[in-house]
Amino acid sequence: MKQASLYRLVVPLLAAVLLLGAALAVCSRSNDAERTTVRLSEVTHSVFYAPQYVAMELGYFEEAGIDLILTSGEGADKVMTGVISGSIDIGFSGPEAAIYAYNEGKADFAQVFAQVTARDGSFLVGRVPESDFDWFNLAGSHILPGRKGGVPYMAFEYVLKSAGLDPSSDLLLDNSIQFSAMTGAFLGGTGDYVTLFEPAASTVEAEGRGYILASVGEAAGEIPYTAYYALGSYIEKNPDLIAQFTQAVYRGQQYVAEHSAAEIAVVIAPQFPDADLAIMTKAIQNYKDIGAYAETPFLSEEAFQRLQTVMASAGELSRPAPYEALVNNSFALRVIE
Repeated sequence: MKQASLYRLVVPLLAAVLLLGAALAVCSRSNDAERTTVRLSEVTHSVFYAPQYVAMELGYFEEAGIDLILTSGEGADKVMTGVISGSIDIGFSGPEAAIYAYNEGKADFAQVFAQVTARDGSFLVGRVPESDFDWFNLAGSHILPGRKGGVPYMAFEYVLKSAGLDPSSDLLLDNSIQFSAMTGAFLGGTGDYVTLFEPAASTVEAEGRGYILASVGEAAGEIPYTAYYALGSYIEKNPDLIAQFTQAVYRGQQYVAEHSAAEIAVVIAPQFPDADLAIMTKAIQNYKDIGAYAETPFLSEEAFQRLQTVMASAGELSRPAPYEALVNNSFALRVIE
């Protein structure tokens, strides 16, 4: 209770200072600067994408001459559909969407140009604390892991197999519950465990209705979990814009790397007006602790191939896609050098 009270007293002042600084920086720019509208679709709205919201709230996109129109695609497949149709300019989701589209043989395929998250963002939540938790101990359990074919599901399967479990016979992976309904289903009594993103995981734990036992991302290893992509034709026509966009993202990544979870939570709080700041701070710290936030936009070949290994292990990859065709690191290298 004392900690919560302290947050309520200190955070508004800190928020005012940080956001006033951002506002002054934005107002100091020339009103005559040429601006470009960019339609960005994100797979969902989550503190998992803190670097993006930092860049938005601190005016980094505006300083790059970009007027950002952000929408939620509610699924990587829907985000990619928007990119392909031309209804959005840049997609933000798992790179697996680009791999699937490439393997469909499209001539103008999407290229990934900036990575934001480097690990799976879900945490395993159980009904009782397990100080000696081991993945192998999940044998015989009923688990809610999300949608089959989605990367959260595939990454979880990958972790189970690495622990010596057969996901098809050693335990029940119940994929009948939609992603958005998983928390409610678990709290309602379905399943022994559930995999949840933040801040849902920390919220359940704070309410004493579940316990965070392990990080799927920490166990699975580095994977380019969420990244920006656009059609090759769009990138070719707008190289300076993509570079400016990537620069803004990189500045957001640097801020997240160099500041505390509490400071980050204050900055991005306007993006989550109904969120509890203490819970959001804990969620961001959990992500920082497992190295979920990529510190640069550069996407390594090793991480890209691990993603394809996870997809192949789940039986969701017909054939591997070439790293050199799908990943365009030229803009990342341009901004970080």
